[in-house]
Amino acid sequence: MFYYSLVIINLVSIGMCYNDKKRAIKNKRRIPERILIGISIMGGAFGFWIAMYLFHHKTKHLKFIVLEPLLMILWIVLILLERGII
Repeated sequence: MFYYSLVIINLVSIGMCYNDKKRAIKNKRRIPERILIGISIMGGAFGFWIAMYLFHHKTKHLKFIVLEPLLMILWIVLILLERGII
């Protein structure tokens, strides 16, 4: 169940990134960065990182360039701990 939740939150993360990019292009109201970071903290960092480069979104923001890989490492460690590997 845990892994299904991670898949779902990463798909949501990709969708949010895509949606925010489309809103940026159309000069519409954007999704706040704190929400995008929050979804990454909750487990969507992998999806967000993929979407960043797939949609060329937030790739010039140092905050996201540094934070997303760090959150991915954190989630890898959490998954390994949960599996009893480390």
